[in-house]
Amino acid sequence: MRFLITGTAGFIGFHLARRLLADGHVVAGIDGMTPYYDVKLKEARHALLAKSNNFTAHVTKLEDEQRVGEIVAAAKPDVVFHLAAQAGVRYSLENPRAYIDSNVNGTFNMLEALRKHPAQHLIFASTSSIYGASTKIPFVETTPTDQPLTLYAATKKAGELMAHNYAHLWKQPVTVVRFFTVYGPWGRPDMALFKFVSNILKDEPIDVYGEGKMTRDFTYVEDLVESLVRLAPYIPGPLGLGEPIAGDTLSPVAPYRLVNIGRGSPVALPDFIEAIEKTLGRKAKRNLLPMQPGDVPATFANCDLLERLTGYRPATNVAEGVEKFVEWYRGYYKK
Repeated sequence: MRFLITGTAGFIGFHLARRLLADGHVVAGIDGMTPYYDVKLKEARHALLAKSNNFTAHVTKLEDEQRVGEIVAAAKPDVVFHLAAQAGVRYSLENPRAYIDSNVNGTFNMLEALRKHPAQHLIFASTSSIYGASTKIPFVETTPTDQPLTLYAATKKAGELMAHNYAHLWKQPVTVVRFFTVYGPWGRPDMALFKFVSNILKDEPIDVYGEGKMTRDFTYVEDLVESLVRLAPYIPGPLGLGEPIAGDTLSPVAPYRLVNIGRGSPVALPDFIEAIEKTLGRKAKRNLLPMQPGDVPATFANCDLLERLTGYRPATNVAEGVEKFVEWYRGYYKK
């Protein structure tokens, strides 16, 4: 099959592209190589993908409407994974404009390109942040998401709504996937696991927000990729596989569905840190700090719909996932 992935130099996009290439598919990738974090890490990911003759890289920002349209037209993808976005909850407080440019305008440009050159299926990456401070735990796809706590979450909500609009008006099938705290090898340097490992190895303190009282539903990246690959054939609408199932989130007016992807097993932050300490064989110096603006005390995914659709549920535990990250980190940075 032919796939188009936005964000192939990013953490999740890289892993997904590598999996699809290994399965023998053709992958076109778009990435803006923005300097939000180390561009050399992004270039290293693309260099690995470029070893396959079935991979074509396009370095351009999603804000370039004409270029995005040209790439979609040339790639003729069966399935589009729209993963590229300005990520990070805390950074949205520092540079909000980047989120509007990439997550709103960039998503609009992709939807417009697909209106002109439709794909069989668009899979759009959203976030657990969209649930805000909902007290209904675990988070179910039907939980109201109208009270985002950060601009990052608000821009992702905007993307979900725009995608529904295009699914309704132009019959472009869309599955929105909400990711829960993804981690693993080749992860982003701005994420907690990366920072914790780096600082512990340098014998520097780690910043522990919420005074360590937060819990997160950590999802190992290869489990996430497996979920995405399995969801690709489940196209909302008449082209989809199977009959409607219990708890489905199909829109009554569009070929559109919402699906959570998480492990469904929240881990307390101190337990996460202890898993890192055990793997490294070192103790962390913990700098306990108050909750940051926009942070939520807990995330917890209900993944029943994912399992009913695909027969799969993420299962890698934190101890195993952290060990794999540390193995990659030590090898990549020669630590």
